[in-house]
Amino acid sequence: MPLLKVTDLRTYFHTRHGTYRAVDGASFSVERGETLGIVGESGSGKSVLCYSIMGLIPQPPGRIESGSAMFDGVDLLRCSPAAARSIRGKRVSMIFQDPMTSLNPFMRISEQLTEPLLIHGGVSKRDALKRALEMMEAVGINGASQRIHSYPHEFSGGMRQRVMIAMALVTRPELLIADEPTTALDVTVQAQILDLIRRLQRELGMAVIFVTHDLGVVAGLCDSVQVMYAGRIMETAGAPALFHSPLHPYTRALERSIPALQPKGRELYTIQGLPPDVSKPLPGCAFAPRCEFVAEKCTASVPDLEEAAPGHWHACIRARSGEIGPES
Repeated sequence: MPLLKVTDLRTYFHTRHGTYRAVDGASFSVERGETLGIVGESGSGKSVLCYSIMGLIPQPPGRIESGSAMFDGVDLLRCSPAAARSIRGKRVSMIFQDPMTSLNPFMRISEQLTEPLLIHGGVSKRDALKRALEMMEAVGINGASQRIHSYPHEFSGGMRQRVMIAMALVTRPELLIADEPTTALDVTVQAQILDLIRRLQRELGMAVIFVTHDLGVVAGLCDSVQVMYAGRIMETAGAPALFHSPLHPYTRALERSIPALQPKGRELYTIQGLPPDVSKPLPGCAFAPRCEFVAEKCTASVPDLEEAAPGHWHACIRARSGEIGPES
């Protein structure tokens, strides 16, 4: 039985300018100890998907229209506030994108790190501070005992990101949701953060949902990957299968966009056009207006995910019928 099973999740934002279908029918599962990567361009619905699972969607204007998110037998979308509080922050934790805006600038690091333990752990302040220090040292913050009482502005961007990771892991969660945890960090610090998450995952045996737009990061970190576009899942497979034989044109376009794979001296490949306006109905494949393999039937109806090989699903009508193959 999966640790987390999300079925037909739809999260819409109802505004005076229209209804924005940020997540439009996402389904996936995460096994214990597994690392699932969620990739896609900005605005594809990755973060909203994770915020929906965590119960952090502002309502209004947001609303969970349908679906379920079963975590160890509890539906996170329908459970009582008390049940949600007992899970969120303790058994399921999240690393947010921007540590400067996620950390409270008026509270010392010690207060923010010990708060989850005092709320969920039932430990004394002394024991909570000791565990917070141990976690700060585990995430590579030198001089933790002197720096734990500092304020967020006294830390560099990389150090604040490490504090966010320490805060998410201090309760030893079963599932960690990492929402682009290396955004805006330099390459060296990014590598350190990824190594840290990988090491702590092995030590704690937790599952990880890793949200990113960087396919290169996904290739070296994730067991399985799902590709999102306009709130829908376009393709999902094990990481090796996805990178060696991508089936959906959008996945292939994303791979072609990786700078490291470009021939030296050539102009970098870019996907033509812009993501669709999700406030308007999308009658067919959402990627059709930008797809180089588009045909008339691609706009006739919304394609469902279909299994092309064991564990490899995609939502491309032309690939399903054999009209385009992995090497087209």
